[in-house]
Amino acid sequence: MNITMSILYSLSILTLLIAGYYFLGYRSQKKEWNQKVKKWFPEEERKSFISKWGDRFDERESSQALRDKLHNANLKLLPSEYLGILIVGYMTLFVMMYSIFSMPFNLSLLLPIGILFIANYLLFYFRKNSYEARFNEQLSEVCRILGNAARSGLTVNQGIDIVAREIDGPAGVEFKRISNELKMGVTLEHAFKSIQKRNKSRDFNLFIATLLIQKKTGGNLALTLETMANTFEDRKILNQIIKTMTSEQKYISFIVPALPVFLLLVMNNVIDGFIDPLWSGFGLIILFLFVGAIVLSFILIRKITNIKV
Repeated sequence: MNITMSILYSLSILTLLIAGYYFLGYRSQKKEWNQKVKKWFPEEERKSFISKWGDRFDERESSQALRDKLHNANLKLLPSEYLGILIVGYMTLFVMMYSIFSMPFNLSLLLPIGILFIANYLLFYFRKNSYEARFNEQLSEVCRILGNAARSGLTVNQGIDIVAREIDGPAGVEFKRISNELKMGVTLEHAFKSIQKRNKSRDFNLFIATLLIQKKTGGNLALTLETMANTFEDRKILNQIIKTMTSEQKYISFIVPALPVFLLLVMNNVIDGFIDPLWSGFGLIILFLFVGAIVLSFILIRKITNIKV
């Protein structure tokens, strides 16, 4: 009887251990399944009505032009986010002009619109090629990786796959897209042309032409890519030197127009009605001359410091 009880007790303990082992394994597998299901079928998170309005605005075709401008300016913002920044900026300027600088109500309503319009134009004007510039700065590293891949006996497609994994954005994103297209059977020339539509810089066109010619005619691809990498590196260093030498003048181009406007607003806050004569007949002439001189000084300083290599 005691032997039978001992055997049953041992079997119950063993069964309990086996059940616990399988239960823990089941929980681990269930966790992995849940993660896969969430990855394949992500649940839509609850959003506020402002976020939903922003999503609807971003999905419209009318916002595509603004999206392209933000992309070319290398600004990682959605059109709705950029529009929200403009609205907050307008409200801030209105409060500052009406409450702090004691300007008339109508002028406080209209002047921020003009300031934001000019700021919006200048932002996209000075950063219109920012995405291409950031892309071109990475071309030397791209050429070195492709050259090392060719020197190791790898094909151009395999080298592009390495570039897609090793290089950060924006070049890494574009080459990852090229790599995916090549894996789907798209030709190298067609894949490069699709990227060329978004990046029409001279350096990238030279890189594409050299790579395609070398692939068709043969030759020492590794040596050609190494020479291109050195050329791009020297050009990047020269551009950085020019940017450093002209940085002070570029800051002055913003300070010179902004300083008299700021002083005018401060004086209007100190002395009541200081800018009222500007709205008279002769005052409007002086105001137009003042604004024209500010714009002209800004353009001249920017033209002097705009040195292209």
